[in-house]
Amino acid sequence: MPPFPTIAALHAAYAEGVTPREMLAETYRRLAEIDDPGIFLALVPESEAFEAADALGAFDPAEKPLWGVPFAVKDNLDVAGLPTTAACPDFSYVPSETAPAVARLLAAGAILVGKTNLDQFATGLVGMRTPYPAPRNALNPAWVPGGSSSGSAVAVAHGLVAFALGTDTAGSGRVPAGLNNVVGLKPSLGAVSSRGLLPACRTLDTISVFAGTVADADQVFRIMAGYDAADPYSRDLPLPAPPAGLPPGLRVGLPDGGSRRFGGDPLSEAAFEAGLADLAGLVGSAEAVDLAPMFATAALLYDGPWVAERYQAIRSLIETNPDALHPTTHAVIGRAAGFNAADAFAGLYRLAELRRAAEALWSRIDVLVVPTYPRPVTRAELDADPIGPNSQLGTYTNFVNLLDLCALAVPGRFRSDGTPSGLTLIAPRGRDGLLAALGARLHAAAGVPIGASRASVPAPEPGPAAAGPGEIELAVIGAHLSGLALNGELTGLGARFLRAGTTRADYRLYALPGGPPRRPGLLRVADGTGAAIATEVWALEPAAFGRFVAAIPAPLGIGTLRLTDGTGPKGFLVEAEGIGGGTDITEYGGWRRYLAEGAGA
Repeated sequence: MPPFPTIAALHAAYAEGVTPREMLAETYRRLAEIDDPGIFLALVPESEAFEAADALGAFDPAEKPLWGVPFAVKDNLDVAGLPTTAACPDFSYVPSETAPAVARLLAAGAILVGKTNLDQFATGLVGMRTPYPAPRNALNPAWVPGGSSSGSAVAVAHGLVAFALGTDTAGSGRVPAGLNNVVGLKPSLGAVSSRGLLPACRTLDTISVFAGTVADADQVFRIMAGYDAADPYSRDLPLPAPPAGLPPGLRVGLPDGGSRRFGGDPLSEAAFEAGLADLAGLVGSAEAVDLAPMFATAALLYDGPWVAERYQAIRSLIETNPDALHPTTHAVIGRAAGFNAADAFAGLYRLAELRRAAEALWSRIDVLVVPTYPRPVTRAELDADPIGPNSQLGTYTNFVNLLDLCALAVPGRFRSDGTPSGLTLIAPRGRDGLLAALGARLHAAAGVPIGASRASVPAPEPGPAAAGPGEIELAVIGAHLSGLALNGELTGLGARFLRAGTTRADYRLYALPGGPPRRPGLLRVADGTGAAIATEVWALEPAAFGRFVAAIPAPLGIGTLRLTDGTGPKGFLVEAEGIGGGTDITEYGGWRRYLAEGAGA
């Protein structure tokens, strides 16, 4: 089993013969082992998850890009047949339809494991405002897990699922990501349909994604995204894919001295400075900017009339059964009584002024990089003050949706006491791909593990999904795979890893005589009479590709391979007469599994 279930790791395991049933059984076993009753509010029975896995058919990541990938959803999103509670038992109902965003993921082959805990009615950034047992922070149970999407972030941090859906109004897709050392993607507003989402603030809400890597979060987002005419807040936004490299002259902004707020915590400040050093290594110098308009905007969310929008979302319940609410949730939403319609218009006017002020900032920079939160908060602090620490956690998040921005939270350098410390990238709507390109590189530069207690699984070095201009894609299947005996021949020529995948089921794999090292032979056969063979695709400059090909001995040669992702890179093929005396190892589905089972050396 992969040490952390990224999409690529899962698909590589499936290509090598692991089954989704085996992966799911491990998920349910580990969930019992973790012994945190606060992560999930509803679990899909293991037998039903197995049935969903069996219904996927043959492994086909081209047709179903999330084939066999386990995931979870926050319990304010509808899934047909499972209760939606929003962490309020008296509010619970069982929907007959699944939210369109969730349905797209299921259609792409993802397997739902369950629905996760949250701050009640998605009101809070601490993850503790729930009548159920609160999830425990995946790294240290003394800290709050972050909210409101607490269960989703914790489930990903423990590696129970490859990704999980949250929601984000004021930072609920980012703060819990930072506190649990995972990636949190908050899309541009309207990019993902919000039908089937119980709103907190309907005009500001978006479905968010938690994952171990930026690449996974971005892939899930793009599968969910799309215009929905039945959602009045859906927008048909252009969403360019992440660029292969960082654009030349990328203009990055940082909080100036007066905008750096760490709650008096020098460890958090030092961790942020360490993250900025990583950033400088990627983009060079950055501009210090005044975040006063952002902070003024953030104050509107809870100290202004937008709290009345939260009241409207649950108006019937709070007016007929106020005791059903968590006390802190009731105290926050109940403040709506202090605002009237005139206050709402005044708030809109003030927001328009602040948006205009923020526009001046975006004329000078392309991306803003801030701490995900000022400092971590302990459960003990929250017991003493249920409101203050929550407000502090939203310092760098509360303004984003009000200003119609997209954002991406990535793990950053840990504090010296071992506490995770995250960075958040912010840009105007529609620039989600740009954030992904920079965020993946920042995560890799930090060199921190994925999730909780997984020191052996650092974030992967980002690489484009396809070769850059002038490069040639080369698919390898044997000893040239990363970590194996001949991989140095590739890296020595400056080759760059692009992606893992499988061939179409049009090939048979042989272990050729001779060696060491043993050599593979990939033979093209009649359509459908072969098997999917695990491969890696690398990029080479033409001159390097020529030198590599010139050294290939008979009976091997280079041809065009057909992969399940629809691409046709160059790759090793063997002449039919060259397999005499070799061993047919097609059943293994790949060279790594053949070696792992002791068949080769």
